[in-house]
Amino acid sequence: MVGEPHEHVRNKAISFVDSHVQNFVSMSPLFFLSTSDRDGKSDVSPRGDGAGFVKVYDTYRLVYPERPGNRRIDSLLNILSNPGIGMLFLIPGLNEVLRINGTASITKDEEFIASMGWTGKTIGAAVIVDVEECFIHCPRAFKQAGLWSAETWVDSEDLPSTSEMFRAHLEINGLL
Repeated sequence: MVGEPHEHVRNKAISFVDSHVQNFVSMSPLFFLSTSDRDGKSDVSPRGDGAGFVKVYDTYRLVYPERPGNRRIDSLLNILSNPGIGMLFLIPGLNEVLRINGTASITKDEEFIASMGWTGKTIGAAVIVDVEECFIHCPRAFKQAGLWSAETWVDSEDLPSTSEMFRAHLEINGLL
């Protein structure tokens, strides 16, 4: 459909956390988590905190805190029924992203969670990711989008507020 990828692109993924992956994860304050339920219904949601909030537990596992948030727990429910996940790590100002795919499990073990050294808001659980594949992703999408260029940013006044959107969606669903 689009031709064959170059051999280097085809073979760029590794199945463990090396020093480069560890360094990237430690500098990232944000990742996007992709999950799906047993029927394949997909969901993606952001996870953010101070840089380094995702911990490299060992060469094959990452751990991140699951905070209460809006309490929808879509991702957690999906992980319980289908543990395959994708993670897309960003570092502000950098066009390259780090992709990690693997299998997730959830723990509420208070001793384990405390050992991670997270602070701030209450942590309801931790998600342990068994890394299966990780690789750096080319910067083309961010460059084409001009993501980090202030002149491409939309003025917030040109959009409805989040409360306006939330209210409109509640009205559509007959809740207001």
